Amino acid sequence: MGSCIICGTSVDGKICDIHQEDVAFEFRGTRPGQLTPGRYYKGSVDGFAEFGVFVDIGDSVTGLLHESELDRRLDNLDWEPGETVYVQVKNVRDNGNIDLGWSIRQSDREFRGKLIDDPEFDGPKLPEDVEDEESDDQSAEQEQRDDRQETDDRDDQQETEAQDEAQQSDDWDDQTQADAEPEADQPEAGAVRSRQADSQAETVSESGGAGATAVQKPAEEVEAELVTVDSLDDHVGEVVDLEGVIETARQTSGPTVFELADGTGTVDCAAFEEAGVRAYPDIGEDDVVRLTGEVRRRRGELQVETEELVELEGDEREETVERMEASLTEKARPDAVDLLADDETLADLSEAFRDAAGAIRRAVFEDRPVIVRHSATADGYVAGAAIERATLPLIREQHSRSDAEYHYFDRRPLEGDVYEMDDATKDVTTMLGNRERHDEQLPLYVFAAVGGTRESLDGLEFLNVYDADRVVVDTVAEPEIAEEVETVVSPNTDPAALTTVDGQLDGPTAATVAANVAVHVDEGVREDIRHLPAVSFWEDAPEAYAEAASEAGYDAETIADIRDAVALEAYYQSYEDKRQLIADLLFEGRASDVDDEDARGLAAHVSEQFRTKLDIAVETAEANFDVQTVDGADVAVLDTDAFTHRFDFPPTTLLLDELLRRQRADVDAIVGVAEDELHLRSEHELDVRAVADAVAEALPDAGVEAGSTRSQQLTFLAGRRTEVLDSVVETVADHV
Repeated sequence: MGSCIICGTSVDGKICDIHQEDVAFEFRGTRPGQLTPGRYYKGSVDGFAEFGVFVDIGDSVTGLLHESELDRRLDNLDWEPGETVYVQVKNVRDNGNIDLGWSIRQSDREFRGKLIDDPEFDGPKLPEDVEDEESDDQSAEQEQRDDRQETDDRDDQQETEAQDEAQQSDDWDDQTQADAEPEADQPEAGAVRSRQADSQAETVSESGGAGATAVQKPAEEVEAELVTVDSLDDHVGEVVDLEGVIETARQTSGPTVFELADGTGTVDCAAFEEAGVRAYPDIGEDDVVRLTGEVRRRRGELQVETEELVELEGDEREETVERMEASLTEKARPDAVDLLADDETLADLSEAFRDAAGAIRRAVFEDRPVIVRHSATADGYVAGAAIERATLPLIREQHSRSDAEYHYFDRRPLEGDVYEMDDATKDVTTMLGNRERHDEQLPLYVFAAVGGTRESLDGLEFLNVYDADRVVVDTVAEPEIAEEVETVVSPNTDPAALTTVDGQLDGPTAATVAANVAVHVDEGVREDIRHLPAVSFWEDAPEAYAEAASEAGYDAETIADIRDAVALEAYYQSYEDKRQLIADLLFEGRASDVDDEDARGLAAHVSEQFRTKLDIAVETAEANFDVQTVDGADVAVLDTDAFTHRFDFPPTTLLLDELLRRQRADVDAIVGVAEDELHLRSEHELDVRAVADAVAEALPDAGVEAGSTRSQQLTFLAGRRTEVLDSVVETVADHV
């Protein structure tokens, strides 16, 4: 009997049935029938066909990974012939054909263990066990060579000792002669003997008696130095102390291997009790420990040969945990860098930018997924894409697998502009499912252009129930959000900052804030994203951002094309990230790259559709305005159910924004009303919550609430639609 290398359960072999899929197997057989269906095997790409990929499993068998098993289109698969891949053997047919399945894990380190599957073995074996067996002959030969070398060394030593004795005899004769005939400046013989006596005083008699053999005093034991994992390269061959947390503990047929992390890195530490016996059985995952051992290299990797391992408790434990946290935070937190452009509204946010970027970088270093939640608007998509552009290179550096950037980073657009309980429930369900099925760590959630107002508080609190870290990057973050969320980056705390003045957003866009977070995550993307803030402004961008875009090769016309194109694509399939499409629109359309002025690229083509659709919708809406004059204020009312295509572009919020830009000289406010909700727009500052409170007081049975301060939305009971609309128009007229 043996024990499972994953859970330690007693099994007949090395792996229990439950954890078969957590191990990467290396096949050394010669026939398909020797494979075990259900297991994941290391293989190499043999070639491609129209219907899939042929993968060699070992040296002698080949299986087919059909295109239906892939997680992407076959033509988007970036594997090369001969490249190492990992696949699941799903079935071995009677004719010897092997059906393979996709593996989301594409490197050894992403599996929880590795075993050699050789039919000649009595069950799978650990790689180190196989290596030990294969090296037996080499070891025997080496021992013979060592014996011969030892004999030679002994002969050399004897010859050296004889020479030393002869030299000492000569030296004694010389000294005797010097004692007999001292020179004027020569020390007296007594002084010479005194120095010799002082030297001999450093030895002691083994028995204490006359004629006993003199031996050297043992040197005092030197206390092991406390070092960090990232410095172990400088301590190979030394005995050191490490303090950290045990991330995994696995039993091999030889030693027990503990994976220790200390905030600066991780290292395997081998502890040996006896073959196959669990060393330090009281030490397990998540224990904080002090480990003493010798630093060695094994198969090119650093490893610590454990001499002592103790669990830390009380103050020692707390100090170690605090030190680990500080080390990881220091490693992840970037230095302050220049903003993308001069902007007084962001000048005081340097520490907040570093905090947010540090949280993102730390998640990458800890192998935690980064999930960006953003609104399905041009501002939201640009904000999310900026963070994506900076984070993906770090993920590629951290992970060798080709699809790591899809596994450890995800953008999930929101249908609305509030992070509601429905959204939080989806995230929590997905997060817990991934942890249960794939042992995935809880992700970091980054909210861009959403989550800054208290309407998102319930959803953010629900994430906190499961200790999911959160970062909010927005134009505004109310005090309630700043108290609830770990990290907040925003130039404003008042929702009134979300209103428009003369049709323009009062302050920087969310994308502007997010782009400056991104450049702190990875300054190497600065040139890629310099133009993004300008893209997020619907009218003339501030001069500093327009100039930055121009210097990056994007003129005003190109910026407008990109913005309009992103706004159109944000609407369609709004719940999808459309990663490559958005990247093409944002980063492949600079004017300097376009030779033909009549063909300005993808963004220009898509933007034409945007303007055509928007112009038609605006023309229809303007023809059906009901302009009401109340107390000298002109309020235009639009029935959005009756006079818009509700399920086609443009969405209501974008249409009302454009109507305000075109009508602001003629009306004081616009009210777009649907069956049970309405939206407000005005060139004057208009507090949607104040309006909601006033209407709710006048109509207490109408269920009036402020649904979103960002899109200036109210909700109400459909049965009181007429009364609510009349009350809203009167209230808006009083406020503008």
